[in-house]
Formats: sequence, structure tokens, C-alpha cells
Amino acid sequence: MLKVLIVEDDLMLADFAEEILVERGYEVSGIARTVADAVALVRRCRPDLVILDQRLADGGLGTEVAAQLPSSGRPGILYVTANMSQVGLTHGDACLAKPYRSADLVRGLEIVVEIVATGKAQPPFPGGFQLLQPSADSHEVCRE
Repeated sequence: MLKVLIVEDDLMLADFAEEILVERGYEVSGIARTVADAVALVRRCRPDLVILDQRLADGGLGTEVAAQLPSSGRPGILYVTANMSQVGLTHGDACLAKPYRSADLVRGLEIVVEIVATGKAQPPFPGGFQLLQPSADSHEVCRE
């Protein structure tokens, strides 16, 4: 059973995601609303996957969480954000636009699992989903 950490400042969305994931056989290792809480939960729970909102409750950014994850054994990261075109996403695998359907969230995580395991992603891709690609300065950005 894959463990997923949900990093989301909107508790209704976090609860929605948790319900979807539990129904689909994932173990939710926690819900964090701030950068500090997310980093602490990653270190304590060692999730396989992280669903990472871009704007967090403490004014922090999801990219700050991702940057603090260990490079060795890093969990797969699926960003979820309503502002994909305005954000340079780093240290992750893919992003999914809000609002999203439950099936799109599950498929997005399946793709991230593929990327972590094989380095590749196979379609079909859900609506509002984008792979992150390395840019020239070795940061990753959301491909439009």
C-alpha cells in the first residue's frame, strides 16, 4: 500500500483528497497545511507520494516543501494548483490543475508512481495534467 502525504491549506480539499485516496487503497500518512508541518511529516512518515498545493496556510509555497525533501529516496510529487501558468514548479514530477475530478487525481498519482519507478510517463493523461520537464538551469518547470 502506497503512503501519500497531502499538503493542502484548504481542509475541505484535503479531506476530499483523503477520502478519494483511502477508497482507492492508498494510505494517507497525514495532512499538512504549512511548510514546517509538511517537512516534519515527510521526515517522520516517509511517504511514497506527496500531493503538494502551491500556496500554503503560512504564506509558504509548495516549492519550499519540495526543495527540503531528501534527494535520495525522494517521494513522488504531484503539485495541485489553480495557478499553474503563473508558477515555476520545482523538484517535482507532475502538476494537476484545480479544480480536479477524483479520477484525475488518482490517475495523476498513478502517473507519478510510473515516473518514480521508470523515469517515464505513459498516457492517457487526465485533463489539466502536465508533466514537469527539466529546464536549461536544471530547475523543473510545468510544461504548458
